Amino acid sequence: MDKLSIYTITSPLHDAKRINATTEAFLGKLGINFSFKDDDYSDYGDSDVSVIYVRTGGTENEFLKLVDAGIIDKKGKTFLLASDSDNSLAASMEILSFLGNTGRQGEIIHGSSEHISHRLSELMASVSERHETVRLGVIGHPSDWLISSGVDYGVLKGHGIELVDIPISELVDRFNQIGDIVIPDFFVNAKRTSICEEYVGDAIRVYKALKSIIDDQRLSGFTLRCFDLLTAIKNTGCLALAMLNAEGKVATCEGDIPAMLSMWEAKKVVDCFGFQANPSRIDVEKGEMVFAHCTIPLNMISRFSLDTHFESGIGVAIRGKLPEGPVTIFKMSGDMKRRFVAEGEIVRNLNEHNLCRTQIQVRLDNPSEAFQYFFTNPIGNHHIILPGRIAHKLL
Repeated sequence: MDKLSIYTITSPLHDAKRINATTEAFLGKLGINFSFKDDDYSDYGDSDVSVIYVRTGGTENEFLKLVDAGIIDKKGKTFLLASDSDNSLAASMEILSFLGNTGRQGEIIHGSSEHISHRLSELMASVSERHETVRLGVIGHPSDWLISSGVDYGVLKGHGIELVDIPISELVDRFNQIGDIVIPDFFVNAKRTSICEEYVGDAIRVYKALKSIIDDQRLSGFTLRCFDLLTAIKNTGCLALAMLNAEGKVATCEGDIPAMLSMWEAKKVVDCFGFQANPSRIDVEKGEMVFAHCTIPLNMISRFSLDTHFESGIGVAIRGKLPEGPVTIFKMSGDMKRRFVAEGEIVRNLNEHNLCRTQIQVRLDNPSEAFQYFFTNPIGNHHIILPGRIAHKLL
């Protein structure tokens, strides 16, 4: 199977010889391997990534012919490659608008040769990863309050994701077997509330216990029924999750499998982790939302302090400060069929007593659309906050 195939649509009004020469020059600058199919769509969709190069303006009806022939369907995402000449971009935008109006997904790939090459390489890498089976752990069952977040293990296996159930007792046993530890300097010196050194030491033991499970089970990530640790060891998983995410392992809270899947998808597509957070407050008039949780990847924050866990007042939690600037809110359903994305920017970090320890206020780019989702048809509670405006990559 070809990794990347490029097809073309062209207006018959343009000089074919000139357009062919322009095409050769444009595609030649990309510096990546691809199979050039021109206008032969007999195997469209068979490659890992199939791209339609909209070579000229006036091609909208040529595209409709592909739709009428059943070549462009509603199941897949249509990638439109646009150059900076011959009204290629203008036609691509009209086609993309049509795709959206008819319930189809699409994306325009346009810009410098380097940008186009990078985006196409991202798409091919993403497909390659989807073809591989990944093992994700479920340590303890999902928390009892996650009543809408169940998943079908068989369905996920069809997507190349194997969920591995691990009893919470396994984590507790490993925790109890870990002897004396040395607390890293950046935790020793971190600003903290009245939490004692013992709390920090035990939080590091949770990290080491989780890391040993990851290694033994060959996991790429996991979700943890963390509230059970409050009674089992009088501590939390907040610090451990913050450290493991920063080290490149997907680590999410409360046994929330859809949140874990969303974090995993973000890692594959944009190679970054996110802040799993509760939507805590919505200000309809200002178009803003507050998100909060007691853990966050340490490499997402500019500084942090150590505090107790919000609900219980025990153990160790992270009060992190995120850089102000653009973010994307993302969530994927447990069957991987629904996705929500919204863009905005962090306008301030908060420090309120009645919320989980890390708190951000986000001003949304399109609040009315986002609030319609949150108020009428949300995908569960937790959402993933990712750095940058990257919604087009996650749709």
